[in-house]
Amino acid sequence: MNKGELIKAIAEKAGFTNKDAAVAYDAFVATVTEALKAGEKVQLVGFGTFEVKDVPAKTGINPQTKAPVEIPACKKPVMKFGKAYKDMINE
Repeated sequence: MNKGELIKAIAEKAGFTNKDAAVAYDAFVATVTEALKAGEKVQLVGFGTFEVKDVPAKTGINPQTKAPVEIPACKKPVMKFGKAYKDMINE
C-alpha cells in the first residue's frame, strides 16, 4: 500500500473525502515529526511508539579501499509496535 492507497482507505473507513483524508494524513505526519524533532516520544496505545534513538559514532570500513572510515554519531527515528498490535497481526 502506498500513500495514495492509504489516503483512499482512510477516506472510505472514516467517511471523509480524499482531500480531507490527505489533510488528516499530512497533519498526523507533521505532528509526529515535530514531536520527534523536539525529543518527545509519541505513544499510540494499542498501536506502537515513535521515538528517536541516539546512534553512537563508530569506525566502518570502505569496502572498495578497505580503509577505515569514521561514521559520525546521529539520531534515527524508530517505530516500535506494541504487544497488543503484534498479537492482533499474528491471529
